[in-house]
Amino acid sequence: MDFFETLDSEVKLKFNWTLKLIATVEKVPAKYFKYINDSTGLFEIRVEFGGNIFRVFSFFDKGRLVILINGFQKKSQQTPKKEIERAEKLKKQYFDEKNSK
Repeated sequence: MDFFETLDSEVKLKFNWTLKLIATVEKVPAKYFKYINDSTGLFEIRVEFGGNIFRVFSFFDKGRLVILINGFQKKSQQTPKKEIERAEKLKKQYFDEKNSK
């Protein structure tokens, strides 16, 4: 939510549209939602607006619930390794906390 709150209202609308698409369409185009190779089940939600590209990493819990974790503005062709590592750490933390309850 911290990342989302920093975005312009038009970008927020595009993110909401993209999330609705992911929730309602059986086969989401990779342009909006794709698997991150060499990860432990991370997916990337992609939003492009006004020449800027924004990403939010996510993963599934029990096959259907999509958990959104870290978001960032992508400024290079390659997804920053630092952001993938951060997402992996947040995913592990999520399941560690969930399983300790």
